Amino acid sequence: MSKKGNPHARAIRGLDLMTFFVADVQTGFGPFIAVYLTERRWTQVDIGFALSLGTITAMISQVPAGLLVDWLRSKRLAVGFGISSVSFAALLFALSPSLLSVYAAEILHGFASCVLTPAIAAVSLILVGHEALGERLGRNARFMAIGNGIAAGVMGIAGSYVSAVSVFWLTAALGVPALFALSMIGPVEGETERQEPLDWRAARGMLTDRRLLIFCGCVFLFHLSNAAVLPIAASQATKTAGSLADIVIAASIVVPQGVTALLSPWVGRRAQIAGRRGMLLLGWGSLPLRTALIALFPGAYTLIGLQAISGMSSAVFGVMMPLISADLTRQNGRYNLCMGIFGLTVFIGATISTSFAGWLASMAGSSAAFWGLAGAGLAGTLLVWLAMPETRDEAGG
Repeated sequence: MSKKGNPHARAIRGLDLMTFFVADVQTGFGPFIAVYLTERRWTQVDIGFALSLGTITAMISQVPAGLLVDWLRSKRLAVGFGISSVSFAALLFALSPSLLSVYAAEILHGFASCVLTPAIAAVSLILVGHEALGERLGRNARFMAIGNGIAAGVMGIAGSYVSAVSVFWLTAALGVPALFALSMIGPVEGETERQEPLDWRAARGMLTDRRLLIFCGCVFLFHLSNAAVLPIAASQATKTAGSLADIVIAASIVVPQGVTALLSPWVGRRAQIAGRRGMLLLGWGSLPLRTALIALFPGAYTLIGLQAISGMSSAVFGVMMPLISADLTRQNGRYNLCMGIFGLTVFIGATISTSFAGWLASMAGSSAAFWGLAGAGLAGTLLVWLAMPETRDEAGG
């Protein structure tokens, strides 16, 4: 059979395209919301509440969304629900920027995003199996990074030269090619065992797994160290770069996306061949290095180069979290529940990071905040080195 007529090859191409367009759709829910609502004369308090509502929804939905995806036999159905819901949320923004519509859109987007992430990883696992999952996750991360970068540029141009609301019309429209790409994957549920309703005894056993608890600590310290770095550095860049501050900040976002796109497949391959711990040490160890260098060399333009190190960390984390989830749940089948637990840990770490760094910056200055964040990153690296076991062998590596 030719490659063109091979259903599996078509499904792989569909997964590539779907991850690209899902990243495009998700990009519309970034800082564009604040710009759009500001133009509609929303107060900063109302904008902050709306954004916080979405964040809180996403935080409390991580574990329930994982349970839902585990319970559903059709992981593609979960992906389709997520894509359609995010597109509908964008339509709510575009059609009626009233309080009720915006709050509903934020809640819907928060929950749908929690469904999308584990569901896409689950479809990837079903398509390629455990033995090839590392490279597949790296490929997913590459297409998502490319999609984020391109969409941010296109939406920025549309918002500046057409109108702020055009960003949300474009976001909603991008859901169509995402759903078409999903249809290319075809039915894949028959390739995995039928999922039974949640077994609470099995779930309790997973939640007491020492490896899971250690990796939760690693995830927490990763985001405690990472989440607040760019906001504080961007604030410094605004003061020193003058009229070029927006360009510096944009470059500081785009550069790590490019590095992530380049390195993610390599990270997946190396993790599959040589094991998880080496990649974990590389990704976690990059965080305190990047933050310490920003503290030592606080210039606006050095920030762009140093953000490339962040791309390495992002590539490692984006591949390793779903890969280790697959390792830890190969026997019990609770993959998406595990992803939800790690996702909740991400939100907790990131939330504390911004408060912790903001407090340090107000008390002792930005440099002290950077050193505090670097310390958290070093603690995470030490936890990986001293306590995190290798999980590749249990995944059939």
